[in-house]
Formats: sequence, structure tokens, C-alpha cells
Amino acid sequence: MHVIRLEGIEKSFKVGNHELKVLKGIDLHIKEGEMVAIMGSSGSGKSTLLNIIGMLDTHDHGEYYLDDLPIEDLNETKAAKYRGKYIGFVFQSFNLVAFKSAMENVALPLYYQSVARKERNNRALHYLDLVGLKEWADHQPSEMSGGQKQRVAIARALIAEPKIILADEPTGALDSVTSQEVMNLLKKINAEGKTMLVVTHEHDIAEQCDRIIHLKDGRITDPE
Repeated sequence: MHVIRLEGIEKSFKVGNHELKVLKGIDLHIKEGEMVAIMGSSGSGKSTLLNIIGMLDTHDHGEYYLDDLPIEDLNETKAAKYRGKYIGFVFQSFNLVAFKSAMENVALPLYYQSVARKERNNRALHYLDLVGLKEWADHQPSEMSGGQKQRVAIARALIAEPKIILADEPTGALDSVTSQEVMNLLKKINAEGKTMLVVTHEHDIAEQCDRIIHLKDGRITDPE
């Protein structure tokens, strides 16, 4: 079953008086449980594509189905609800809240789902344990290495038990040894059944995925 189906997706942005076409008819099918890398140079449309899949942005034309649900004309409330149910995000810059502990950062998605504090903290500890950081629960991001921060971010992406993890350059800010540790963790999570999209410019990272999609000038260069 395809958990993500994009048919003829187009997206433009206004730049001054001009319209810049960023995505030019994207057809992409991702099966449940797949781990897919998306590669392309800067400006190829990778982040725009990921933002549309993650419902952080909308497409202009084409059709997007998420778990067979048509994704179109969503208001922010509905988009947030779908994101909470289906999507976990991992970013290059970690996006952790500086003044919150690791446990509080991981628990944050459940706070927005109105889960009681005790329950969300217990679940946050469980996911910190899963990524090997339970003993760092009370530490703030400033006390952690890049690799530890990214593992906290992965725990946060997992806590709401989404079907899909979207990872935007998850190893971009890390050295090669730490990158591989983070990649091993992502592969382990994928092996347990999570669908995963990894945007990367690093070939050695992309080659560890099930398949690689290449984007160039807003088009996929390797048709499915």
C-alpha cells in the first residue's frame, strides 16, 4: 500500500513581480515501511517537496493522498491535526526549545494534544530510553552534543507514534561518526515499520536507504 501518493504536484512562489516555479509536476509513490532518500542540489525543490508532504505548505496543482486521504484545502487546524496523527519531523538544526529539558522537548507534541503531564513525561522517558538518552532527561540542549540533540529530536518525532518520519538533512550538522550513529538509529526505527523520507545531499547517507529519488530543477529525474 502507498502511504504517500503525489500526482502532478506543482508549486510556485512569487518573487517580486515574477512567479518562480519550484515543483514542475512531481509524481511520487512511497510504500508503507519504505525508507526513501530525496537528493538534489540547493534550489532543486527538496525542502518545498518535504514541506508539502508534511503539510507545512500547500501545493498549487496536482493531487496528494496521504494514507488514501486527499490532502487539499486544509485549514491550519485540520493540517495540524493530520500532522499530529501522521507525521514526525526531524530537522538539521534539531529545533529543540533551548530552555526546556530533553524530557520536556520530547513531550512537547503530546502537550499540544492535551495529554496529561504525568502521562506525557512517562512516554517521553520511554522514547528517550529508546534512543539511549534516558539518563539525560533533565539536561537542557546546551549541555548536549549535536548527536545527542538529534537523538532527542528523533525521540520527539516518535512520541506521537506517527506513520511517517520526515527527516530534512538529519545528519547535516553532524560529524561523520555521529552521522552514522544517527543513521543507524533511523534505520532501526524504519525496520520496526515506520515509513521514512530522508532529504540529504550526502551520498553515503542516501545509499543506506531503500531507494533514492533525485530532484533537479523541480522535477524527478529517475521516473518510478
